[in-house]
Amino acid sequence: MLHIEQIDNRIIMYDTDMERFNNVWRDYFDLDTDYNSIKTYLLSKDDKLKEAITEKNGIRILKQDFFETLMSFIISQNKQIPHIKKIVLDLCTAYGKPVGSYGGKVYYSFPQPDELRNVTEEDYKALKTGFRARYLKDAVDKVLSGEIKYDMFVDYDCIKCEKVLTSITGVGMKVANCVMLFGLNKRDAFPVDVWIKRIMEQLYFGKDTDKEVIKKFAKEQFGEYGGYAQQYLFFYARDLGKTN
Repeated sequence: MLHIEQIDNRIIMYDTDMERFNNVWRDYFDLDTDYNSIKTYLLSKDDKLKEAITEKNGIRILKQDFFETLMSFIISQNKQIPHIKKIVLDLCTAYGKPVGSYGGKVYYSFPQPDELRNVTEEDYKALKTGFRARYLKDAVDKVLSGEIKYDMFVDYDCIKCEKVLTSITGVGMKVANCVMLFGLNKRDAFPVDVWIKRIMEQLYFGKDTDKEVIKKFAKEQFGEYGGYAQQYLFFYARDLGKTN
């Protein structure tokens, strides 16, 4: 558990020490990646990303736990952010372990696969997951059986990763690419949701464009840094309302 506060240009991390910072948080927050070089590369391709990168200059891509990322993005399908946060919180409270408290509130870890071994579809539905309950159960079952595991993806490219991840019931192209980007460290993954589709159409295509066409273009245009370009574009489009 980590409590972070920003005061002016300073970031303060509480409840940790230098050893844990170097062993855990430095990698988690991707602090050793040279983002200036990435920005320079992306801007060398064209100037269409200039405003997005300038406006969202401080974005970093977290290196998150694979299983937690997989389950969270399955939950996220057709849900608003407050609902997603509530379901994830309830899942942690019901099946995770206490990891600490802040402001009088106890916080829980995201449950590991074995802690969800006996959780049924009805149990997931009780957490307001709706049709996603079946998807969550299938994901847990495949992870527990070894059919899906982090190590298998290390040497896979995005095409192979997507094929394997979409073998999980209910996991489509968008969720698979989000899992690759945030949970598998595949920085060339380029998730295409409604926001990305709109901003890419506006900046590059000028017309309604199929998501697969957008993803292929992004691979050619942004290469190994596609995921970084996606994040600048996503937050730029969503937060600043730059899409029509």
